Amino acid sequence: MHDAVPLLHDYLAHSAGRLGDKVALVCGKQRVTYGELEARANAVATYLAASGVARGDRVMIFADNTVETVVSFWAVLKANAVVCIVNPLTKSDKLDYLLNDCLPAALITDAHLHSIFREPARSCPSLLRTIVSGSIDDDELSRLPQAVRWDIAVAASAKPPARRCIDIDLAAIIYTSGSTGEPKGVMLTHRNMMTACTSIASYLELAEDEVILNVLPLAFDYGLYQMIMAFRTGARLVLERSFAFPAQVLGLIRQEGVTGFPGVPTIFAALSELKSLKDQDFSSIRYVTNTAAALPLKHILMLRELFSSARIYSMYGLTECKRCTYLPPEDLARKPLSVGIAIPNTEMWIVDEHDRRVAAGVVGQLVIRGATVMKGYWGKPEATARKLKPGPLPGEQVLYTGDYCRMDGEGYLYFVGRGDEIIKSRGEKVAPKEVENALMDIPGVREAAVIGVPDELLGQAVKAFVVMENGRTIGEKQLQMECQKRLENFMVPKSIVVVASLPMTDTGKLKKTALS
Repeated sequence: MHDAVPLLHDYLAHSAGRLGDKVALVCGKQRVTYGELEARANAVATYLAASGVARGDRVMIFADNTVETVVSFWAVLKANAVVCIVNPLTKSDKLDYLLNDCLPAALITDAHLHSIFREPARSCPSLLRTIVSGSIDDDELSRLPQAVRWDIAVAASAKPPARRCIDIDLAAIIYTSGSTGEPKGVMLTHRNMMTACTSIASYLELAEDEVILNVLPLAFDYGLYQMIMAFRTGARLVLERSFAFPAQVLGLIRQEGVTGFPGVPTIFAALSELKSLKDQDFSSIRYVTNTAAALPLKHILMLRELFSSARIYSMYGLTECKRCTYLPPEDLARKPLSVGIAIPNTEMWIVDEHDRRVAAGVVGQLVIRGATVMKGYWGKPEATARKLKPGPLPGEQVLYTGDYCRMDGEGYLYFVGRGDEIIKSRGEKVAPKEVENALMDIPGVREAAVIGVPDELLGQAVKAFVVMENGRTIGEKQLQMECQKRLENFMVPKSIVVVASLPMTDTGKLKKTALS
């Protein structure tokens, strides 16, 4: 690395210095080398700094999986700022909340999302610069805060701004939703993210000749780390917007000689329904990874048959510390329901409600100790205090995950459930409260409760129960249509049941365990 203590963006600079002419990124018809990525990132970083973006400022990237998003991620770090990538499926009201929560100095986005970001950007008081890629009218551009086209930013000097950060400075804020449904910004330092990359890359045995396929959103930490680890290693990243067209993606595996295939249960469920897979050659695949939810046994068997020469990793983690555990491939057959052992340089244990460590086989809350643990939630000290608590050694803090697990006698972890009731559907996290709020916003709805139910294709499906106001009648389809106006697609309930009342505890609280 270039400095005695490296920073996250040194991964790109180091690989560009060694492998400048090597293709680093394949995105649609674009093939971009390490040298080209480095030059573009330096140029955008210089432009951000010239626009007034300073050390510690936040820069929000609201865009799809594109070359511009990749360049912007590294550019923000090089500008000594803090990067925040937001899912392009985010609706205007939520984007408005995020902008006013982290108060970015700059927004980088794409013209096709103009109808979503237009009003939130105009009302955000902190924006010094808006950079828009894609085709947008001059009139519309002029109505955005200090807006310029992407071509202007990427044409700046390729000499990066002076290095100001150290490794304990924030590198990223990644938003996640908690049980309240209010998005929380997870603060991660350069050291947090580099430690996670080093640990994960070591057990995945990543090599410079890897070709890693990423169909997961870069706004999702699992997708983001595929890019970071690829560039750390000097590998090639094949970036797709989604897995919406499986046949096209599978064609890329053969065309590009893909060696690494990270996925989520939804993707593997879709694969299991394709009839022609057994006739295709996927011998280039060296490893397959899964996280977001435990894989059903039938999907494990399908993956082992389909990718017969590949190492298959079942993993578990949460945004607050990136990755907690992995199941070594050699243990998959004997412990198929386990999410594995602690990742390198991480410790874990399980405690009861009195903070006492429990015996093997006893369900309790998982606690994580290690350098991957977040610094806290942006602007939310009370929520931070509930998660970060004093550890066993003086002066340290450990992460109380809020997730309930058990550990067997050999130290292998088994995930039981999310303490905060988060639903994982289609590889995305859904906060029930956020869906409940949208339902309650529909005229005629008096009460609403949302839970996750097992679903072979989605992992978990969002199921809602609503109580209508007296005299009001709305059908399930109409309720779903109203939800579609208010929520990202993956948050819209798959089923909505109208009931006369919701079950309550003796103290008047909603009793979700009585719903099914």
